[in-house]
Amino acid sequence: MIAAGAKSLLGLSIASPKGLSDRNSLSSNSRSVGVVRSCVSMDGSQTLSHNTNGSFPELKSINGKKQGPLSTVGNSTNIKWHECPVEKVDRQRLLDQKGCVIWVTGLSGSGKSTLACALNQMLYKKGKLCYILDGDNVRHGLNRDLSFKAEDRAENIRRVGEVAKLFADAGIICIASLISPYRTDRDACRNLLPEGDFVEVFMDVSLEVCEARDPKGLYKLARAGKIKGFTGIDDPYEPPLNCEISLGREGSGTSPIEMAEVIVGYLENKGYLQA
Repeated sequence: MIAAGAKSLLGLSIASPKGLSDRNSLSSNSRSVGVVRSCVSMDGSQTLSHNTNGSFPELKSINGKKQGPLSTVGNSTNIKWHECPVEKVDRQRLLDQKGCVIWVTGLSGSGKSTLACALNQMLYKKGKLCYILDGDNVRHGLNRDLSFKAEDRAENIRRVGEVAKLFADAGIICIASLISPYRTDRDACRNLLPEGDFVEVFMDVSLEVCEARDPKGLYKLARAGKIKGFTGIDDPYEPPLNCEISLGREGSGTSPIEMAEVIVGYLENKGYLQA
């Protein structure tokens, strides 16, 4: 009874073990939200889709083809991608927005986190679902095993890029706010996403201004030799060559709200704030 009640609450249509004999009663209790409802066979190779009119088509292969063979990705062997009939376009329709990644890069103290929060708040007020992946925040959990050595910094960005990709695939606007000093690492994250879904935002603020701000006191520690490999002091920052948006130039007098408005305008023009 509990399972049945949960199905009713969620508005799901589940085929009976005996087949499709009671399809009419099932469809009458379902609630359409513009998403395909399906059952996947035990071997993951077939799906049974529920049409909006309540009828069930015949079993078919997912996306019109059989699942591929086992594969190897990196150090992971004998794995198989499992397709789901509810796809990105369905989730985007549900949220009335398009998933993407806003990648905010720049020196420490350039205002990345402040901009990310201002943008998040602005989009929230517009009824859009966002999530921030902040460089310091992810090192409290997901990346707490990583140091600031070059190889660990690359792995830090790789992990954040993969998580950001999942958020975008869920239909969410993901705001990644990290120094991410190396072009190669940022470009690798861009290549994880479909064309146009990675929006690189460069906080174009000079080292002198960032060091004068020094909100965390990190530049002072780096100058004193207490922090090694600090970006801008004894480790390089490679500015973007072809970013979508550049903000924070000295003398512009632009506030975080005004900079967030620039990004919102870009998203609106590109159609990301509607499904």
